[in-house]
Amino acid sequence: MRAAVPTTSRRRLLALAAAATLPGCAAFATDPRDGACRELAPTGTMRAAINLGNPILASRAPDGTPRGVSVDLARAAARRLGVPLDLVPFDSAGAVVAAVKALQVDLAFVAIDPVRGADTDYTPPYVVIEGAYLVRDDSALQRNDEVDRASTRVVVGRGSAYDLWLTRELKAATLVRAPTSPAVTDLFLAQHLDVAAGVRQQLEADARRVGGVRLLPGRFMVIEQAMGVPKGRHAAQHWLSGFITEMKTSGFVADALKRHGIEGATVAP
Repeated sequence: MRAAVPTTSRRRLLALAAAATLPGCAAFATDPRDGACRELAPTGTMRAAINLGNPILASRAPDGTPRGVSVDLARAAARRLGVPLDLVPFDSAGAVVAAVKALQVDLAFVAIDPVRGADTDYTPPYVVIEGAYLVRDDSALQRNDEVDRASTRVVVGRGSAYDLWLTRELKAATLVRAPTSPAVTDLFLAQHLDVAAGVRQQLEADARRVGGVRLLPGRFMVIEQAMGVPKGRHAAQHWLSGFITEMKTSGFVADALKRHGIEGATVAP
């Protein structure tokens, strides 16, 4: 007769067997990272949302593949956990947030915002980005604090961090929403609006492209970009928080910004 297996041993064996069902996670069956691995790759692959609508975070390489600091971080996290990675591109932050809420992705790179916090748990920020205003050369507006007037129409990318912030902060000006952040300047010109709002780097590139426009001095807000996971995935949030802190202190984030030629963003303290 075989000796009975103690209850604690049976539980341990069941846990090991369950871990083995997730490729790449089995190696961490008894490791504290196991919970993070399960939550970041519940299908066996880590699905990372890449927002191509924010040029500071990501863009397309000549061959069409995503590249940028968020791509580098996603790849580093997947390597660290030993799981396959699926980069899922989106054209806007709003689409990324919707995908997180629908559990269509396991990891996202988004701006910290209290509205989004209803469906997303964040790490500490890894980069800080400036929000700027763009106006025509002949505009009477000279300062950021002059924008919030009843006669001013401000165009912003729908669902972007700038949209959420300006929705709360503007009391008199009217918001007009473009489908994506990269479409803001073209809509601003096409509809003869007063101000375009968005990522400083994007607006600077647009100013060079279209001419006859200028950025107002300074910034109207600061955006903290973080890694985010669907609400309630606490093990993933905890592991990623430690991971992103290490990536900042090691110089990984700063090197990625430099490697991709990114200006207008700094490593978050």
